Amino acid sequence: MGYLKQCSVLLLVVLLVACANGEDPYRFYNWNVTYGDIYPLGVKQQGILINGKFPGPQIESVTNDNLIINVFNSLDEPFLISWNGVLQRRNSWQDGVYGTNCPISPGKNTYILQVKDQIGSYFYFPSLAFHKAAGGYGGFTIATRSVIPVPFDPPSGDFTILAGDWYKRNHTDLRAILDSGKNLPFPDGLVINGRGSNAYTFTVDQGKTYRFRISNVGITTSINFRIQGHKMKLVEVEGSHTVQNIYDSLDIHLGQTYSVLVTADQPPHDYYIVVTTRFTSQVLNASSILHYRNSARRVSGPLPAGPTTKIDWSVEQARSLRRNLTASGPRPNPQGSYHYGMINTTRTIRLQNSAPIIKGKQRYAVNSVSFIPADTPLKLADYFKIQGVFSLGSIPDNPTGGGGNLQTSVMAADFRGFLEVVFENPEDTLQSWHIDGHSFFVVGMDGGQWSAASRLNYNLRDTIARSTVQVYPKSWTALYMPLDNVGMWNVRSENWARQYLGHQFYLRVYSPVNSLRDEYPIPNNALRCGKAVGHHN
Repeated sequence: MGYLKQCSVLLLVVLLVACANGEDPYRFYNWNVTYGDIYPLGVKQQGILINGKFPGPQIESVTNDNLIINVFNSLDEPFLISWNGVLQRRNSWQDGVYGTNCPISPGKNTYILQVKDQIGSYFYFPSLAFHKAAGGYGGFTIATRSVIPVPFDPPSGDFTILAGDWYKRNHTDLRAILDSGKNLPFPDGLVINGRGSNAYTFTVDQGKTYRFRISNVGITTSINFRIQGHKMKLVEVEGSHTVQNIYDSLDIHLGQTYSVLVTADQPPHDYYIVVTTRFTSQVLNASSILHYRNSARRVSGPLPAGPTTKIDWSVEQARSLRRNLTASGPRPNPQGSYHYGMINTTRTIRLQNSAPIIKGKQRYAVNSVSFIPADTPLKLADYFKIQGVFSLGSIPDNPTGGGGNLQTSVMAADFRGFLEVVFENPEDTLQSWHIDGHSFFVVGMDGGQWSAASRLNYNLRDTIARSTVQVYPKSWTALYMPLDNVGMWNVRSENWARQYLGHQFYLRVYSPVNSLRDEYPIPNNALRCGKAVGHHN
């Protein structure tokens, strides 16, 4: 009762201040994080629940909203939540990864986010200690403000689909496998919104159109998504309104989110919603039901077939994604008014992934550097000028061709620079890369070795901006990225086993001007740990 009274008083005070100052709206969330029994693949497991739910509660916000999220960690170990694709403008303090935040020990801490100048479909997830393999994730949507036009009619319903691979073993067992220096086994199955096949139903009315936001929240594999007998009109990818191409199925790689419109224009039956693994010799699948409210027939027969190992098909689909140049984004001006292709790049960074064995154990590396966490969050060490935590320049700008070494790798970058980043994948498995705090323009992808001549085929007019991109086997992907967000930002593999074993680093975007226009000050409630204990704001 005392806690509820305290929250009520806080809510009243914040709302009064916000109204008096004409601030953007506030939304409040209280989350209790616990272990609980879950049965995603029919086997009892220890899962991570938020307010007793898996997946966790949906965050529904509007551009520029302020979100106050009180997290009560009732686990028996430290915990962090990160927000995949949410930009955290001027505010890497709230990014929720270990490079920026001290873990929340059993107890409470609060995230204070603003979804500034952003729209789109995203998800949140637990970022620490391989917790992601136990659940703890949920959907995160940012709607357009009512005064900004949207390039499609309002749908009759809005559904979130969180799909991905799943293991029957608890996350602690999986973590132990990785800690021993071995690879994870092949996943045991796929889940849709935390459930196995045909355990989840989406109900629609015939003749109406619905929005589906689909995220790949898995650990190791790409998926293909399709709805039996129905076409999908792509309308948004991670905050970019797209040219509204029609697809029968979509490849969705680790960490990615797509938003489609589906019209219930078929006879009133039930239909399969299907996800299957991509580029795997053994094909896993999971299904849900698209149920017409006046359905006269249940689903039956085999699942509709989809692509399995075809890489060329997937590459062509990826190249077909285009930005809608006339549609507004989070602001009234059209997306095409930002001419990214006419800006001179200030620096080229080539990042090559590898899988070295270091000290007899499997590791993963970027430009031959395998990341190891420091005892102190890098953002705190940078802010308090604590020596001996990390060194700028501990990861090179280009591949070295060497084996691998362990470092707390941090790359320096200048605020307002404009990067060309080339991800190079010499391995025979697909890679999926994510960059926190930024959206980037995917200007090119192709097989073989990247060279300066590859720039001749870049799309410098209407490619999409997003935060997670795939790199096909023995291929490269190039992007342009404005460094418009000061902070300490995680650059990582979305394959969570690779990320855990070093396939990541941090990009320190630095401004010499100590100004609120560039970066918010350290929050009053920022936890201290490691060498930051005893340091004050």
